Amino acid sequence: MRILVIGNGGREHAIVWKLKQSPKVTEIYCAPGNGGIAGLATCVPIAVEDVDGLVAFAHEKQVDLTVVGPEVPLLLGVVDRFEQEGLKVFGPRKQAALIEGSKRFAKELMQKYHIPTAAFASFTDAEKAKAYVRKQGAPIVIKADGLAAGKGVVVAQTVAEAEQAIADTMEEKVFGEAGNEVVIEEFLSGQEVSLMAFLDGKTVKPMVVAQDHKPVYDHDQGPNTGGMGTYSPVPQIPEKVVQQAIDTIIWPMHEAFRNEGIEYKGVLYAGLMITADGPKVIEFNARFGDPETQVVLPRLKTDLVEVMEAVIAGRLDELSLQWSEQAAVCVILAAGGYPSSYEKGLPITGLDEVGEDTMVFHAGTKQQEDRVVTAGGRVLGVTATGADIGKAREKAYQELAKISFKDMHYRTDIAAKAL
Repeated sequence: MRILVIGNGGREHAIVWKLKQSPKVTEIYCAPGNGGIAGLATCVPIAVEDVDGLVAFAHEKQVDLTVVGPEVPLLLGVVDRFEQEGLKVFGPRKQAALIEGSKRFAKELMQKYHIPTAAFASFTDAEKAKAYVRKQGAPIVIKADGLAAGKGVVVAQTVAEAEQAIADTMEEKVFGEAGNEVVIEEFLSGQEVSLMAFLDGKTVKPMVVAQDHKPVYDHDQGPNTGGMGTYSPVPQIPEKVVQQAIDTIIWPMHEAFRNEGIEYKGVLYAGLMITADGPKVIEFNARFGDPETQVVLPRLKTDLVEVMEAVIAGRLDELSLQWSEQAAVCVILAAGGYPSSYEKGLPITGLDEVGEDTMVFHAGTKQQEDRVVTAGGRVLGVTATGADIGKAREKAYQELAKISFKDMHYRTDIAAKAL
């Protein structure tokens, strides 16, 4: 099989790495790919937004399966277009991907089908949004309605901070068009858990859970990022709570799609808060999480190609997903200044010194002549596996110490809550 993976981040590197383990696969292309993916696949310089270019390439190379990594091409309708062209593709169609593309759409769907989530209100007028915040008080959560690359959320501890977030989002347009509308939510407290599932329009197959670390600094300090590290399993969350989330959130959302006439095929990601009242939805994504994929896929024992083909064919019920008992921990190495402005093009050293049993997933890198340089905010994700969280964590930190680039920073407390 010839496979095309769309995307250029750590999630796509993990997907390519997993797909390459399948005996069915003969060739993998990645558009546009990155400095790490280049070691496993043929990278082609086609942007994720270039739907025409991606379709033409898939035809030219007689690609047997295309896997869509990021959210932007999903919301541009890349899956719809590939299907129209008779090309096999893994990912939800544009209408289904709105569960991530519009926070308001997601919240209204949850409200309609009684799926547990934070109370909310949405606004297209900044002054009305600020008045609502003054009435509700803080802490309170401000979200850009559209896509903001994982950064469009502010957990405001004071009313002044919330008003500033509204001004930044709606008036200063720091997230561009994504901030034309904001969703304001009640603050939920508890532990966050990421729960992903494969859906084929008829069947739901949950994956193992993971926990992400969004704030940039240790002890959950500083602004939110796209994710500074993750681990799986999450031993402090009881299995019955995870099952409760599957029963009250994942299956009901699957049924909601069906009732709305939306066929959802692909990965549904639920970012959950485990509150005193049980699991509640913080957000839904229409694709594999990043960096959760970097710890979930290493634990998947079932052939990923077989899973994806079963999803596309609507026969997921015939598959039994097998998972490793091993734990996985991923620590993100970020550029100095991230999630604000940062320098690019910095040489990375030590990549060839990392042990073979540790995966270094490239998120923001590119190949420059004979070396790898930084090309993004989240640069690398160092993933290690072990008999338990403690052993996997120890190995991840031990191996990442061999890697270096100017102003590199990372959290030192990834998975500490699980110990």
